[in-house]
Parts: sequence; C-alpha cells; structure tokens
Amino acid sequence: MPIRNLIFVAFVEAVAEGRVFPRTEWPLHITLVRFDVKFDVGTPAGADPADPIARLAEGPAAAALGAPLTMGEDAAFGRNGSVPVNLVEPHPALQTLHEQLVQAVSDVGGRILTPAHTLAGYRPHVSYHGTKRLHPGDAVVLDRVALVDMAPGGDHTIRRVLRLWSRDGES
Repeated sequence: MPIRNLIFVAFVEAVAEGRVFPRTEWPLHITLVRFDVKFDVGTPAGADPADPIARLAEGPAAAALGAPLTMGEDAAFGRNGSVPVNLVEPHPALQTLHEQLVQAVSDVGGRILTPAHTLAGYRPHVSYHGTKRLHPGDAVVLDRVALVDMAPGGDHTIRRVLRLWSRDGES
C-alpha cells in the first residue's frame, strides 16, 4: 500500500482549497499534527484516499473555528534551534483540536512523525519565514484548518491544500 505524507495545520494567512505552493513558501500556520498514512490503491474512481481522515477531522475542525489565539514569546525549534518561531499562548480549543486530530490519525492507522510533540508535549507555534512573521501579543483567530498533502503526486518540492475548513465557508 502506498504511504501518503499529510499534515493538519491552522493557517493564519488566507489560503484556498486546492492551492499548491513550494515547500519553502508555506503560508504562516500552526502545525496541528503531521503524519503518514497508508491508503488503499483500490479507492473508487473519483474518491480521494484522504477522504476517511478528512471526514474524521471535519467535526473537530468546525468546533474549533473562531477560537481567539494570542501569539506568545519567540523561541527556536529544530536542530540547533535553527527554526525561529512564535509560541502560541495555550488555548483549550486549540489543544482539544490537536488531541482530536491525533485520535483521528490513530483511527485511520496513521503514524505520527513527531510523537514526543503531541498531546501533553504539544507546543503550538508559528514559524517565521524571513520578514514574514507574527509578534508576541498579536491576536489571531483560528479560522482556517486544513489538511495538506506534503508530497502531492510524490513531488516533495510542493504542498497541496486537500481540504479546508473555514469560518463562514470562506477560504
């Protein structure tokens, strides 16, 4: 069975379902959970193998939309602290969404790539991209939750927004 690399994120910049972008040009986002999942090559014509995980995510995503979030202090993640980030102040709706998506991944037999950074170890953050960043104290609304393919068609240089749940159906 082929493996698909997927990620749930909460975008803090406008995006549209189906958008494709280079892996180096992510819109600002909060990572919710990154995972691999095997999918059945016998998926009926016209059906996306990501449909089962998207269906499980729909309710939790809808319930979290509208949560007010505040950017916290700057930090450094990754190998040798090479990734500058803004932490996101704790919020129950964001934590609940993360936990429910982790459960959805488990329910479809997915494998979480960073298990130490899930559940109690989850530290929501927004990575900087050059001058494109948020600042401590900035307020954002959790208004776009998405399922993103990390290698559509096997191309690891691009990303594709597979599903987008947004407030008032906007994208």
